[in-house]
Amino acid sequence: MTSTLPALELHDETTGGSYFVSNYPPYSFWSPQAKPDVFAALERAPHPDTVLGIYTHIPFCRKRCHFCYFKVYTDKNAQQIAGYVDCVLSELKDYVAKPFIGGRKPKFIYFGGGTPSYLSTTQLRQLTDGMKELLPWDEVEEVTFECEPGTLTEHKLNVLQEIGVTRLSLGIENFTDSILNLNGRAHESKEIFRAYDFARAAGFPQINIDLISGMLGETEENWQECVRQAVEMEPDCVTIYQMEVPFNTGIFKGMKEQGTDVAPVATWSMKRHWVRDAFAEFEKRGYTITSAYTAVKDANTKFVYRDQLWRGADLLGIGVSSFSHVGGVHFQNEANFVPYVEAIQRGESSVYRALTPTDEERLIRELILQMKLGRVDGEYFESKFGVDIFERFAEAFERFQGWGVASIEDGRVQLTRDGLLMVDRLVHEFFLPQHVLTK
Repeated sequence: MTSTLPALELHDETTGGSYFVSNYPPYSFWSPQAKPDVFAALERAPHPDTVLGIYTHIPFCRKRCHFCYFKVYTDKNAQQIAGYVDCVLSELKDYVAKPFIGGRKPKFIYFGGGTPSYLSTTQLRQLTDGMKELLPWDEVEEVTFECEPGTLTEHKLNVLQEIGVTRLSLGIENFTDSILNLNGRAHESKEIFRAYDFARAAGFPQINIDLISGMLGETEENWQECVRQAVEMEPDCVTIYQMEVPFNTGIFKGMKEQGTDVAPVATWSMKRHWVRDAFAEFEKRGYTITSAYTAVKDANTKFVYRDQLWRGADLLGIGVSSFSHVGGVHFQNEANFVPYVEAIQRGESSVYRALTPTDEERLIRELILQMKLGRVDGEYFESKFGVDIFERFAEAFERFQGWGVASIEDGRVQLTRDGLLMVDRLVHEFFLPQHVLTK
């Protein structure tokens, strides 16, 4: 389990802070002062070749997990949830009237949370019927819906299938009740298998299961058993994340109270070891590794949301705290429930902060995201940005090769398995100096 990156191994212990890199430049550089850029972008006609996607944030949960860093609420009643759905639809209605939409129809829809499956079937139909009326789904290629197993019934899954969900994502995380409870998960193992069987019977084109390596209480023996059970389920896709402890989590709060910087979870090398073993077991069953986090049963499985977003697609995020990428401008909605709802009810924009990246920052963003696939084609960046990435980032690629985590051949970068498992650390090598944050 020795890392090929000795310098990074000095920080092998899991400490507080975000590890997963989801965008660039970092969110800490976005600001309310840039909001006028958003309004200007919405008034411009879209680029004719840019794909449009919709992200809908559902911030409700039965419980807040101890490792959760998203905006979620466990105290909202049915009336408040129905009012929130109304606000989301009002927000989408305002966007549809903007030149930015320009008659386009979405190619992908993503329902994230929180727990989208927390909604009742009535609320789900209200939300999706309203969305389809405002922006038809007849050209949608993928509809992803995140679920918590304990919120699913046979009836609700049938409704999701009727709505048009093509990719159901089950947040299993672990199969052991004691570990699920220790980490604050709402569901138990018996609910996992019941929900999965119902989902299979409903006939979804793709069922994904999520696992997390290195949760509170995880052991080698338990992880091996979790992987065994996951493999036996034969999901269409499995997504495996490595446990991190952002500053706004319950775990980090406990660390502060105890006066320690080290999280009570597995080290990074151990988490990589566990994910490596899991991927190997799935590969024995014929699965293909298609990203740093993903194994698929069918090598031809498509991920429209991921692949389009990582190539610069327009993403319109609706709902509290949601993130958008519109006409080259990044922005985030108001991050708190009441201010978001009140802004929408007043007929005002809910945008909270924004950033317009430079051409170089746009290039770096796509390079960072595509590195997560484990392979990068230099010709793509030469054609789109007019930049030779091997010349522009020669020092970074030289370091990767020296560390033994990547090879470059015929104008392509290929990460090794070790490189893929630590890609969220490696991509910091591409950050511009002003975006390198030190603790």
